[in-house]
Amino acid sequence: MSAAADRLTEARELLAGHPVVDGHNDLPWALRQHARYDLDRMDIGADQTGALHTDLARMRAGGVGAQFWSVYVPCRLAGDDAVSATLEQIDIVDQLLERYAADLAPALTAEDMEAAREQGRIASLKGAEGGHSINNSLATLRALHALGVRYMTLTHNDNNDWADSATDEPGVGGLSAFGRQVVREMNRSGMLVDLSHVAATTMRDALDASTAPVIFSHSSSRAVCDHPRNIPADVLERLPANGGIAMATFVPKFILPAAVEWTARADDNLRAHGFDHLDTTAEAMKLHRAFEEENPRPIATAATVADHLDHMREAAGIDHIGIGGDYDGTAFTPAGLDDVAGYPNLIAELLHRGWSHPDLAKLTWSNAVRTLRDAEAVSRDLRSRTSPSNATIETIIDTADAR
Repeated sequence: MSAAADRLTEARELLAGHPVVDGHNDLPWALRQHARYDLDRMDIGADQTGALHTDLARMRAGGVGAQFWSVYVPCRLAGDDAVSATLEQIDIVDQLLERYAADLAPALTAEDMEAAREQGRIASLKGAEGGHSINNSLATLRALHALGVRYMTLTHNDNNDWADSATDEPGVGGLSAFGRQVVREMNRSGMLVDLSHVAATTMRDALDASTAPVIFSHSSSRAVCDHPRNIPADVLERLPANGGIAMATFVPKFILPAAVEWTARADDNLRAHGFDHLDTTAEAMKLHRAFEEENPRPIATAATVADHLDHMREAAGIDHIGIGGDYDGTAFTPAGLDDVAGYPNLIAELLHRGWSHPDLAKLTWSNAVRTLRDAEAVSRDLRSRTSPSNATIETIIDTADAR
């Protein structure tokens, strides 16, 4: 047997004991796009290769032990429409948990995650992607938490009224006073503050405001690939003091410099044909494939992701990194990480680079579980001595003193 085959076997054995906690999977939105949530038409208990990045058999093959399912809605949905769509996303995750109960275990706490691992089931948590999902309402934020949402990404691709996005023009200059109140209320409720998608100014403001660990559910290193969706070195260096975790993503346009410009042109091609640039339906992918035939696509690999993890470990420390693939939320994936079965290939690459078993166990499982557990402890303390905030965006004045 070759050394590469030996490392892959070693990776699978490690994942059997320390499975992957993946920070972000967009299966719920893919089910909406492809089948309008019809689980008979798109049954993840069956092989969905070619249609989805995710099904249960491939999650098992990939060594996935816990998944944050994204209950994402696009920024074009605003106000009550965004809230309603988020509720629909939450509902489809609950349907998945009921239908596939032998494989998927509902998880609200770190203790639930550990219990699911002992049962041999995949702990399933929910993460809301974009603060527009709460329609500027702290009560709605608390309602999402009551429905099982355990993180919220403060923005998606566009700014909202109280936070700046990485891929929009500066609006409020990071977090507004109401945005800082959102962070504090998330700390109080026990909902993790997710800083993927946000501007670097927002990252820094959130780290200043948060008394609980933050996460980056699917972001990589800006020093390795200079994309605004990635995390600057100074922010990574602040994670140890905060206790948070940065979960490296696999999206080629965020990790491979050569893919940044190519993807921009491919996305423009989609828009020219009337499609949203995030569309992954069969019709959109047909256009992507035709574009790719005439414009060869730069290919990321597991080694590309490992380059990011090497730098993130150096900048933040081994206790503050994880994995957030963004499967079913991207048109393209790296070679060897084609779908959720691919995690062993990444672990094998890191073994090849000399990562130890204890360090890999932190990367795949322990860091994410500890981050949620620590946020729960902060929540218990805050709930014991503070009341829920009924502030509104209209009643909080954004002044220097409010910061």
